[in-house]
Amino acid sequence: MARPFRFAVVSDPHIALPHTIWDNPKRFHLVEVSIPALQQIFQSLETQSLDFLLLPGDLTQHGERENHEWLVNRLRQLPFPVHTVPGNHDVICRDGCDRTLSMAEFPQLYSDFGFQHSVPYYHQVLLPGIHLIGLNSIAFDAEGQQFFGGYVDEEQLAWLSERLKQLSGEWAMVMIHHNVLEHLPGQTHHPLGQRYIVKNRQALIDVLKTGNISLILTGHLHVQDIAQEGDLWEITTGSLVSYPHPYRIVTVTPEVSGHMQLQIESFRVESVPDWPHLQATSLQWMRDRSIPFMVKLLSSPPFELPLEKAQFYAPELKDFWANIADGDANFNYDHFPSEINQRLRAFGALDIQGNYRPIDNQSTLRLSAAGAMNV
Repeated sequence: MARPFRFAVVSDPHIALPHTIWDNPKRFHLVEVSIPALQQIFQSLETQSLDFLLLPGDLTQHGERENHEWLVNRLRQLPFPVHTVPGNHDVICRDGCDRTLSMAEFPQLYSDFGFQHSVPYYHQVLLPGIHLIGLNSIAFDAEGQQFFGGYVDEEQLAWLSERLKQLSGEWAMVMIHHNVLEHLPGQTHHPLGQRYIVKNRQALIDVLKTGNISLILTGHLHVQDIAQEGDLWEITTGSLVSYPHPYRIVTVTPEVSGHMQLQIESFRVESVPDWPHLQATSLQWMRDRSIPFMVKLLSSPPFELPLEKAQFYAPELKDFWANIADGDANFNYDHFPSEINQRLRAFGALDIQGNYRPIDNQSTLRLSAAGAMNV
């Protein structure tokens, strides 16, 4: 039986050295805090008894080579192993340019952090009997332009299937940038949700279930959420540069029965130099940019409100996305029409029976190689 172990998850740090920061007043990402927030987290994690750290992609603001190089040099100073995967912001175009990294360069630059070969996916032995599969969900068209949404190509799926056969009887978890399970109602079909999920997710899920994978770790969506689909669980972690600036520590305890108990703890960066009230400032930053997003949400399926009605309701929903990002949201707009209220409620932390289930930030899961047994 494997020994207990602890690891941290820091997702979507979007590292941006000050002179590289984009001057775009409409951007949601507070990349100004990326480096001081990450430094603060690292200082805290270095005092913890950790076995490793996971970074599920979007490591840089927009694939800048110098931002990648800064992060690699900083990760090399940590006292524990680090494993990462590429995100859509890490390789903008397949072939890169003088300023941005190419896909071929990514596994080379991050060769100390999971990648062992020239391909952007890998298998790592974390501890005896404990394994990590790092997958790449970034794909490109024939001209080298990035696809909308995530995709795991056939070559990678075939490799994964074969590798999981070799790990039969061992416990493994998977890390990938894009969501595999739905974290929002109808995410696979909604125009606002599709960009955050693996397009061929069912093919990937089939391979994972056949290989007895029960745990996936993702990022990209910038929300704190734990989703379940049958025996498969997915923990997605919010972005370091978006409200509420979270990170997680997970303690895994193997049981004699073969189950794995996961204790999930979530933390947040409260302040950094020059941003003494980061939580309040960041929440207001998201509020100030939320109305166009909410109008688009309300005027799209399944709401499909006329534009005038969407514009009427949107201001009352200025904190809607912030509450989702915070995790464990519990919505009730009972002064709205019943149908709209019910659709909005579905975005909260509800189980499949519609009951409130606040497991997104602090929770304990009990999994086996064949899936989650209970919570």
